Amino acid sequence: MALFKKNEVPEIVESDEARAHREHLTRNFTIEVIPMKSLDNAREHLPAGAPLSVTASPVKGLEETQRLTEEFQAAGFEPVPHISARMVRDRAHCAELAHWLRDNGLKKMFLVGGDQEPPGEYFDAVLFLKDFLEQDHGLEGLGVTSYPDHHAFISDEKLHEALHAKQTLLAEAGLPGWCSTQMCFDAEVIEAWLRKERAEGLTLPVHLGVSGVVDKAKLMTMGVRIGLGASLGYLKKNRAAITKMLTSTSYDPNDLMMPLSNAALELGIEGVHMYTFNQIEATEQWRAEALAELTG
Repeated sequence: MALFKKNEVPEIVESDEARAHREHLTRNFTIEVIPMKSLDNAREHLPAGAPLSVTASPVKGLEETQRLTEEFQAAGFEPVPHISARMVRDRAHCAELAHWLRDNGLKKMFLVGGDQEPPGEYFDAVLFLKDFLEQDHGLEGLGVTSYPDHHAFISDEKLHEALHAKQTLLAEAGLPGWCSTQMCFDAEVIEAWLRKERAEGLTLPVHLGVSGVVDKAKLMTMGVRIGLGASLGYLKKNRAAITKMLTSTSYDPNDLMMPLSNAALELGIEGVHMYTFNQIEATEQWRAEALAELTG
């Protein structure tokens, strides 16, 4: 019996190419992990060698992100540390982080602006990126954030300007990049946003931000503890979508992935960033069932 019940959604007819791409995205998504105690019990469910996105906690600091990244790397995973610009103290700290990445042979990093109050020397990700790209970092790829469905505190115009500024800085530095979308549960909103951004010059590959199978109580507890800021603001404004997501026995990430399936290749959606909130076992059970259906 399938663990995840199917929601009532309009039938979607996928092309063979789109279905094959959705299988690729499902098989190879990046698992986001959070530096919290719940990660201790979740580790055993991580697939061997999986790509991991290691978040930065304003409570525990960048040092914990660095420690976990080194630990996962030693265990054979492919960790991508999050660096929160507002948690970086100053230019010397920026250089220190770049050298840490280089010295540990880390090839990818994910840059976020962050919610740290008060911030260090860098108010936002663009300011940090300008200094960081002057350092000897050794990276082969760098990811940045994007917001299809607004931000709690930043205007859409400023979000657009920042995304394109980061794209320009990466291009000038000759460093490949990508943008991952913040959690959003409306495929139409994501597609409309991405078509508009593409028309206005966004060329970065997109990693679709998708929620894993998340329990309501754990999500709310973690939201308070790690400062999810914009995400919790989203929850307050989108009760219907979040009610669906928080029912762990019925929410299916394909409710977002399938409606975007036929347009994914055209729009440059090349990966999936899975927000697991450390509930990795349930998300991996979903992946197994989804792949069985796709390949059966």
